[in-house]
Amino acid sequence: MTQPSPKPVVWLGDTRATLRACPQDVQDEVGYALYLAQISEKYAGAKPLKGLGPGVLEVVADHRGDTYRAVYTVRFAERVYVLHVFRKKSKKGIATPQSDIELVRQRLKRAAELDQKREH
Repeated sequence: MTQPSPKPVVWLGDTRATLRACPQDVQDEVGYALYLAQISEKYAGAKPLKGLGPGVLEVVADHRGDTYRAVYTVRFAERVYVLHVFRKKSKKGIATPQSDIELVRQRLKRAAELDQKREH
């Protein structure tokens, strides 16, 4: 059985630089999740990000008391778009801060625009 060719990853905004600034084990976990997305599989720790529709996933990685999150979408057939990478600052609750949700929404819209242009 042949393995499908991995889909390219498109890093929106500063997501790539932000991930590279994260601890190595966080980079490894997010990188593995993205690799699985590239070959149309789902990382066991990836959860849908509520309120953003299908195909928007979040990976939560803990490192020495800090929580890091990476949000990406597999909504588009030919590419995996990384929408946001950040360290959760609030120690209260598990909800993603509204400002981060808004940034994800903006970048999801941008991903749709880029994907639409690619098709034409």
